Amino acid sequence: MFDNLSTKLDRAFKTLKGQGSITEINVAATIKEIRRALVDADVNYKVAKEVTDKIKDEAMGRDVLTAVSPGQLMVKIVYDELTLLMGGEKQDIVIKGDPAVVLLSGLQGSGKTTFAGKLASFIKKQNRTVLLVACDVYRPAAIDQLKVLGEQIGVEVYSEPENKNPVEISRNAIDYAKKNNKKVVIIDTAGRLAIDEQMMREIEAVKKAINPSETLFVVDSMTGQDAVNTAKTFNDRLNFDGVVLTKLDGDSRGGAALSIRSVVEKPIKFISTGEKMEALDMFYPDRMAQRILGMGDVISLVERAQQQFDEDEAKRINQKIRKNQFNFDDFLSQLEQIKKMGNLKDLVGMIPGMSKAIKDVDIDDDAFKPIEAIIKSMTKQERAQPELLNGSRRRRLAKGSGTDIQQVNNLMKQFEDMRKVMRTMNKMSQTKGGMQQMAKMMGMRGK
Repeated sequence: MFDNLSTKLDRAFKTLKGQGSITEINVAATIKEIRRALVDADVNYKVAKEVTDKIKDEAMGRDVLTAVSPGQLMVKIVYDELTLLMGGEKQDIVIKGDPAVVLLSGLQGSGKTTFAGKLASFIKKQNRTVLLVACDVYRPAAIDQLKVLGEQIGVEVYSEPENKNPVEISRNAIDYAKKNNKKVVIIDTAGRLAIDEQMMREIEAVKKAINPSETLFVVDSMTGQDAVNTAKTFNDRLNFDGVVLTKLDGDSRGGAALSIRSVVEKPIKFISTGEKMEALDMFYPDRMAQRILGMGDVISLVERAQQQFDEDEAKRINQKIRKNQFNFDDFLSQLEQIKKMGNLKDLVGMIPGMSKAIKDVDIDDDAFKPIEAIIKSMTKQERAQPELLNGSRRRRLAKGSGTDIQQVNNLMKQFEDMRKVMRTMNKMSQTKGGMQQMAKMMGMRGK
C-alpha cells in the first residue's frame, strides 16, 4: 500500500546522497520533497507540516558521523519521526472481565464483519473461548456472513434474526456467554454508508448497556483522509479505545495509517490485509515505519510463519531433510502453510529490499496452483520417490495437471535444487567450520 510513498521518500533522500554534510540548504530541499510525498499520500497537511518541521529541527541539530552519510542519517531521523507519529509503541487489545466484551464500530463496507472473524480466530489461538455476536439488524447478509466465518474458524455465533433491538441482542448474548463458559464476546454492530444521527445513538446505547472492556473503530484504509475524519466523528461520540485499519493490501495511499493516530489521539491496534482469517497483524509503529522506508519487516514475517508452522511438524521435516527423504508430500504440506500466512505480495514485501523490486510486479495468490496441480497428479509412490519421475511419467503429469512438459521439468529442477541446498545447509550446521561458512553466507562474522 505504501509503494508510492516509499518511492517518493527514496527520491527525497537522494537529494542528500553524495553530500559531505548536512546544511540548511540541502536539508530544506529534502524536507520539501518529504512533505510533498506525505501530502500526496493523503496525510493530513497539518500533520505532514508538523512532522517535517520536527525532522528538519532534528536534522539540523545532528552532527554527521564519519561512518554515516547525510542521506543515511536523514533516513534514520525520518524513521524515528514516523514511528512516533504512528504511536511509538505497540498497544495491546484490552481483554478483561468475565466475559471480556469487545465492541466493534465503523461504517458499512469497512471490513468490520470480516475483522470480527479474524479477531475471533486471533483470540482463539490464545486458548480462550470466543462468542461472535451478530448485532447488525439492518443487513441480513451480515448475520449469514458472520455465521460462515464462525463455521470456518470453529467459533460459535450468537444471533436473534427476529429481534431488531441491538441493545437487547448484545445483553442476551453476554448472558448466554456467561452460561456457556465463553470468555470473550465480540460484538459486530451495524454500519451505514455514511454517518447519521440514528446510527450514532444506536452504537452509543449498545456501548452504555454492555460496558465493553474494549471498543474498536474499524476503518477502510483505502478511504484515505476521509477515514481520519470519520474516526474523529466516531471518537467524539464513542471515545473508542483503538483503531483497526483494514484493506492495507489495497491500492491506497497510506495517509490514514500516518494521520489517524495524531488526529484522534488513539492507538492503531490491528492492521488487516485480504480476506484470509490469518491475515491479521497487531500494529507495530516501528515495523510500519520500516516498511514505508523500504526496509522490510522480517519480524512480522517470522511471527506469521510461527503461527502456521508447529514445532512437531518442523522437527519432522528437519529429520527428513537430514536423511535426504524430503519429498513432494512434504513440499505440498509446506506450500499449504505458506498460503495460510496471507497475501503473497505482502509477504514478499516484508523481506528487506524486496518491496521496491516487486513494486510493479503482479504476484497472484494463485501462483502456486500449477505446482499443486502437478504434485496432485502424481501417484503416491511418485510423491514419495521423486527420482521415479522419468520422461514418460512427466508427460503424463503435464497432461493430467493441465500444464506443459516445460512447467513439469522446471518444477522438478527447482525441487532438486532446493533439496541440494537443504542437504548442504544440514551438513554445514553439523560442524564448527560449517557454521562459520553459513554465517558468511548470511552476511555475518563467524566466531
